[in-house]
Amino acid sequence: MRGLIAIVSSLVLVGSAVPVLAQQATKIGQHNAWGTYSYQSAAGKVCYVLTVPTDKQPPSLDHGDMFFFVSQRPGQQVSYEPQFIAGYNFQEGSKATVTIDKKSFSMFTRGKSAWVENAAEEPVLIAAMKTGSDMKVQAKSGRGNPTSYVFSLKGISAALASIAKCK
Repeated sequence: MRGLIAIVSSLVLVGSAVPVLAQQATKIGQHNAWGTYSYQSAAGKVCYVLTVPTDKQPPSLDHGDMFFFVSQRPGQQVSYEPQFIAGYNFQEGSKATVTIDKKSFSMFTRGKSAWVENAAEEPVLIAAMKTGSDMKVQAKSGRGNPTSYVFSLKGISAALASIAKCK
């Protein structure tokens, strides 16, 4: 688990455009499928929730380490930023799609990360995550392979509530 925390810490730092420093994430708790973590950045304490997929398709591909996490922006009141991180680079210029129930959200990709294309939809995605049972993410690898992942949403509400007061 310590290795997972170090990997995620590095990915969070890279994904949020903060200089990569030797910082360690601290595990705060576990809420079913979602772990809660924090680390110190130059802008302040960053808290986030994280899960890994319960299913990876196609099974014949080496997907690497996959994560879906939601971070709380430092210094802001309960403002969450969802992010999908793949174990491979996405196809340049491609989009990833997050689907919960019948709602879909488009994410733009850069390198191994994907973020909600329209920031105004971030709260809508978070609300859907809180009421759904699972979430599907579809993407295209840098080699052009279509991929899909299923993430359990069990525990997301409790996990987000546990970092709401993170300072």
